[in-house]
Amino acid sequence: MAREFTSVGVVGLGTMGAGIVEVFARNGIDVVAVEISATAVERGRATLTGSTDRAVAKGKLAEADRDALLSRIDWQVGLDALHSVDLVIEAVPEHLDLKQRIFAELDRVCKPEAILATNTSSLSVTEISVATTRPNQVIGIHFFNPAPVMKLVEVVRTVVTSADVVADVEALCARLGKVDVTINDRAGFIANALLFGYLNHAVGMFESRYATREDIDAAMKLGCGLPMGPLALMDLIGLDTAYEILDTMYRRGGRDRRHAPVPLIKQMVTAGLLGRKSGRGFYTYERPGSPVVVPDEHTPVSTGAALADGARAIAKVGVVGSGTMATGIIEVFAKAGYEVISVTRGAEKSATVCESVKTSLNKGVVRGKLSEDDRDAALGRVTWSATLDHLADVDLVVEAVVEELSVKKALFASLDEICKPGVVLATTTSSLPVIDVAMATQRPADVIGLHFFNPAPIMPLVEIVQTIRTSAETAATARAVCAELGKTGVVCGDRSGFIVNALLFPYLNDAVKMLEASYSTADDIDYAMKLGCGYPMGPFELLDVVGLDVSLAIQRELYLELREPGFAPAPLLEHLVTAGYLGRKSGRGFRDHTKR
Repeated sequence: MAREFTSVGVVGLGTMGAGIVEVFARNGIDVVAVEISATAVERGRATLTGSTDRAVAKGKLAEADRDALLSRIDWQVGLDALHSVDLVIEAVPEHLDLKQRIFAELDRVCKPEAILATNTSSLSVTEISVATTRPNQVIGIHFFNPAPVMKLVEVVRTVVTSADVVADVEALCARLGKVDVTINDRAGFIANALLFGYLNHAVGMFESRYATREDIDAAMKLGCGLPMGPLALMDLIGLDTAYEILDTMYRRGGRDRRHAPVPLIKQMVTAGLLGRKSGRGFYTYERPGSPVVVPDEHTPVSTGAALADGARAIAKVGVVGSGTMATGIIEVFAKAGYEVISVTRGAEKSATVCESVKTSLNKGVVRGKLSEDDRDAALGRVTWSATLDHLADVDLVVEAVVEELSVKKALFASLDEICKPGVVLATTTSSLPVIDVAMATQRPADVIGLHFFNPAPIMPLVEIVQTIRTSAETAATARAVCAELGKTGVVCGDRSGFIVNALLFPYLNDAVKMLEASYSTADDIDYAMKLGCGYPMGPFELLDVVGLDVSLAIQRELYLELREPGFAPAPLLEHLVTAGYLGRKSGRGFRDHTKR
């Protein structure tokens, strides 16, 4: 039988500590909430009161329940108040020496059978535990922010943590309504080990001026369905906290350069630009602590006139290809009022594409998202062809053929001969160098990447990829077209993976390496990222959907271009692809889909 915790202590009443106090008090457990001074106690009390008052205002907490919750909390100054609690959770800043001093004092103050827990997100639980005479009773209980809302708790055991202590804490998590994943003591645990490499990479993109802060954040929200963009998330976490976590992970985690904090982070911390809590980080906020972003000197001008400035007029569009992406792009342009010429490699393929477009449009009618008249008008704007010569008078060509550079280069060489001067030639490649395609023509200034996401009619994002030869006029035209389509166009340079894939696939690769090292299970890693970070899918769910072969190909491209050791494809990913385990499409990937 797991032990019954009747009273717990929480040390440190910042945002996280106050949230943990609320979690316990909500679940009928008496809490001794401790800070270093009366002023700090009052700040913690105000944080918790504000949280519970908001819950009442939103109808998520009854007034009587709030009052009962608050009555369970004993606010105290000093650790001596914790002498009779069953469990203490420490939630002070991420400094090892500070935590060790607190644990040494807790060891002196608390009763012998009390469990001592740390909420650290990156420091060694083992190093914290040795400051006590009871390391077997020390454990990590890592809540996620905001603690009352987030369902995940990482339970971190050291090599000496008692199995009974682990079982007791797991049972406590269940009582609190949390989902726990139990793991060993390793830098970053699951969620932060996967999250912060991605965040650091995003800051590096911004630092190198590869893309704007708005475009990086929009790309990951709209392209991957993430709740926040990486730079906005850095501001929420706090750049000082992020720096400490990255620095700790770099030193403890084998000195992987991907965890070495990007210099810009340290510079911003030194300058006091800490994110929301200071009122300014990557974005500027209404006031310190506010989530409301206000315009600053870096905010882009987004008026329609500015968007169309220098853009060419586009009325007729050619789409080359017969796959899913080409079919979706035809539908997108036709629904937006453009005249479209669809070109495939034969009448049979044209008929298939035509039927696919009709089927998709009919689904829109059935779902009430499209009228019958609009469906008929969209179909009436499409001309079906099997010859490139019919593209002689279009204003824009979008290529959506197979991802093979030789095929694309041959196609663009043909388009160069057929199309009139001034036509924008766009490739939908997701991984190949756009400049290689552009240089197959005599007009590289007119060539640009327009990377639509699948399914094109639904996904709101388009990556606009400029090469070093792309003209400003071509780029302006691409931005204006995306706006006309109702898409969000994000502008970036011609680099492997562009924004989304360059940030997404190293994170997925890191998850595979974590599984390969037997640190955790695929299920627990997926739970950690969905419940701890709010991701719509866990990494292994997503890999099986994308296809392990596709994922491996993209990761290889990233590694070949960047030559960063941390980007080398995980051997397990290569082995699964070699074995034919490609994900859902083959029936088996990281999971067996034939049994579902």
